[in-house]
Amino acid sequence: MDIIKSIEHEQLKNKVPELRIGNTVRVHVRIKEGNKERIQVFEGIIIKKQGGGVNETFTVRKISYGVGVEKTFLLHSPLVEKIDVVRVGKARRAKLYYLRDRVGKASKTKELVGARIENKEIIIKEEKAEEIPEEISNETLVDEATSETPTETK
Repeated sequence: MDIIKSIEHEQLKNKVPELRIGNTVRVHVRIKEGNKERIQVFEGIIIKKQGGGVNETFTVRKISYGVGVEKTFLLHSPLVEKIDVVRVGKARRAKLYYLRDRVGKASKTKELVGARIENKEIIIKEEKAEEIPEEISNETLVDEATSETPTETK
């Protein structure tokens, strides 16, 4: 494997939720203020996904106090704690930039009828369990079974 690809592969998260354009999501982001850390929740509609690998990003839009706010998050960032899917939206486009011009109820996507909100996760890389050679593990099991421990008598 290429050196750069191997370094990038180490930075990827093991499991990533399945995100689609038009879904309403709740993103839990770790924020550092001085020497304190806290988790802030940003809830909105995914209007854009782009990139791939370590550089994969998604943009979430919400309306806060009548003002549209968009934030772009790195999918594999260690600052993104978790992503919850709140609503499954119906979108027929790859980018929902037209939502920027909409206000009120018109700025929402239709809900996909019959869609269940399931936290499907895409497994990017398998977690490797520590493999113990069979010869060593069998020998220690036999040794433990044959060794006798002194018992106390009263």
